[in-house]
Amino acid sequence: MRMTPGMIKQFLRADIQWCRKIVQYLFLTTVVIIGIKFSVFVNQLASGISPTVTRPPGIEAFLPISSLISLKYMLVTGIFNHVHPSGLIIFSMALLTGLLLKRGFCSWICPFGLLTEYLNRLHKLIFRKNVKLPAWLDYCLRSLKYLLLGFFLWAIALQMNAVALEYFIYSPYNMVADIKMLHFFKNITAFAFWVLVVLFVLSVLIRNFWCRYLCPYGALLGVLSFLSILKIHRNDETCTNCQKCTRTCPVDIKIHITSCVRSDECHACLKCVAVCPEKDTLYISASKRKAILKPWVYAAAVCLLFIGGSMAARMTGNWQTGISNNEYLFHVRNLDMPFYQHNRGEVPAYNKDAWLRMMQQIKETQGEMRRTHLEPEPSSTKK
Repeated sequence: MRMTPGMIKQFLRADIQWCRKIVQYLFLTTVVIIGIKFSVFVNQLASGISPTVTRPPGIEAFLPISSLISLKYMLVTGIFNHVHPSGLIIFSMALLTGLLLKRGFCSWICPFGLLTEYLNRLHKLIFRKNVKLPAWLDYCLRSLKYLLLGFFLWAIALQMNAVALEYFIYSPYNMVADIKMLHFFKNITAFAFWVLVVLFVLSVLIRNFWCRYLCPYGALLGVLSFLSILKIHRNDETCTNCQKCTRTCPVDIKIHITSCVRSDECHACLKCVAVCPEKDTLYISASKRKAILKPWVYAAAVCLLFIGGSMAARMTGNWQTGISNNEYLFHVRNLDMPFYQHNRGEVPAYNKDAWLRMMQQIKETQGEMRRTHLEPEPSSTKK
């Protein structure tokens, strides 16, 4: 079959979805590698040996509450703490994505977003079509994620002062939050397992169940996306009302009847832009019919924001945790002690000054321990 110029142009425009998949799988691969390295790191600690594997800082991406607390602490005090620094960097980059590039984090970076897309395919395979909830029920359920977001913002942004923030950040519990998270999934309780099973089933029965109704991270990015200068626009004059854009939208936005997509549910996946058969009828830009952004430019911006942010953090020394391997050995040996636990999000009482002094002493002995392990034992005196 002969490729006409129009078909070539259509292919190039649709190819942005292949680009998005590549980006998604690259970030998913990165997450898997991080998980494996961190698991090996913790296993070596549990064996009582100093790890031969460097702790991957990216594991802190899964500590959003700690990152939110660190962000407020930095805004209040001007101090960038180094307990979980990369978590704060990644969290800040995600927020910046919401401000600049709508909810691109959800559809380009987040591994749960990729999982949701495959669950949506399973949904369509089972039901042969996209089943939608009644509008009134959909709106009620969508409020749940904003209620969760409101709770976290109230508890952290409004209730915690600088002293409380610092008390949490340097607490034994927060220092091992990454290890506790790993143990949660490796030694999952029956209750937690069935909760995950229920969420999985609901995500198959109801498309985008977690992202649309429960994810407070997505809710925060949705709020910020209202402030984003970029929006998806539709040219009424050249639109043929084929409705391909609406049918392909994974979050059921009625794109064919709006001139500008302002919905907080828009993930900027650009599927609608890719399927539109009319040139420059559907596009992402800062203003209508001006400064139209090529889809590949948007893709590059999402990637550069995260890659550039992590590189800048590395160069400025704000990527690796300040917790030494010696401290981690101490934490793992004593992980069952009460002050490493938490009670409904509240950390147990501890003497912060004494705790930090002890951590400093443990850190200072690391160099001495290394020298002891490297130096050969003195040979016996020959007669």
